[in-house]
Amino acid sequence: MTMDIRPIRTASDHEAALREIDRLWGAEVGSDDGDRLDVLATLVERYEEGHFPIPTSTPLEVLKFMMEQTGRRQTDLANLLGSRSRASEILSGRRNLTLDQIRLLAREWRIPAGALVGELEPA
Repeated sequence: MTMDIRPIRTASDHEAALREIDRLWGAEVGSDDGDRLDVLATLVERYEEGHFPIPTSTPLEVLKFMMEQTGRRQTDLANLLGSRSRASEILSGRRNLTLDQIRLLAREWRIPAGALVGELEPA
């Protein structure tokens, strides 16, 4: 079977590919439909990476977002870290999290450690 697949260049190409992916969803791996699904998914992913980039978040943005979502405040962070001044420095972006603090936040607040690695503010 010949696959009639073209590059995705426009929004309408993108929509058509998404409709075809929806139709093919669940196709058996290795079948003609499964191969078509795999190729279309790769093309859509490439198109979306170029047209709809997902901005990355700094560890500080992640920490503040998670605190907001769970109703935690600076006082809660201070209690966890054992220091009001350290919590203040971290939340103001003046100090980066240490590895031990990242591990503590991951364990106690269930924040993925990988999301807390790096500079708190972009350079």
